[in-house]
Amino acid sequence: MKTIKEISVRLQQTAAPEPWMKKLEDDHRAGVKTELKRWYRNYEKKQQLEQALQEKITFDNSYKTTSETLIAGVDEAGRGPLAGPVVCAAVILSDDASQLLGLDDSKKISVQERNRFSTIIKEIAISYSIHIQTAEKIDEMNIYAATRESMEMAVSTLDIRPHIVLADAMKLRVGCRTESIIKGDAQSLAIAAASILAKTTRDQLMDRLHDEFPMYNFKKNAGYGTGEHVEALHIHGPCKYHRKTFEPVKSILEGR
Repeated sequence: MKTIKEISVRLQQTAAPEPWMKKLEDDHRAGVKTELKRWYRNYEKKQQLEQALQEKITFDNSYKTTSETLIAGVDEAGRGPLAGPVVCAAVILSDDASQLLGLDDSKKISVQERNRFSTIIKEIAISYSIHIQTAEKIDEMNIYAATRESMEMAVSTLDIRPHIVLADAMKLRVGCRTESIIKGDAQSLAIAAASILAKTTRDQLMDRLHDEFPMYNFKKNAGYGTGEHVEALHIHGPCKYHRKTFEPVKSILEGR
């Protein structure tokens, strides 16, 4: 009879259900039952992730007219904060997306996973581009126009021109067919990949701004209007990275 440890090791090396595993269901040892339940739980989770990945790939492929059609996904990070830039990314993925198992909307996965996926995306993408729109530009144009321009700049600076652009809830003018997809980062793999690059880039930028202006705690709030951040605004006033047309920044400046 194999030990529980030996069974555990063999289960870890098993990718799909096999006949020998059926016999484990009759094993009286609690440790064996625990290992078997853990294996099935992890297997079901992986199956769900694989299904979700395939659904995103199928969604993107539904826009292709030929097998050679190149699709760029576009997304942004930072439309809502009181400070810092809005960051937009455009990504053209290769057909082999197996390394992106578990990729989702950047807000739904951990910081560690976002950073891991960011590295993978940059390695396997046919092309990617990131554009940073400053707070000054946001104040000058308004957030909607500044975000749209930034998305268009991200597409225009791709090394390879896409045939179709799928953007998260934004209609773009980029010289090719574009589609505005509501909640696109939850449906499209290309948009989800762009979401990751935009989010990780912006988080890195906000960490640098934190080092320059630690009193606002940008490292924690990423420029969003948390209670702590607003309190710091009232005490210290806005800095050069705050969006002067956003409330309560605008009112605080007018009251000084």
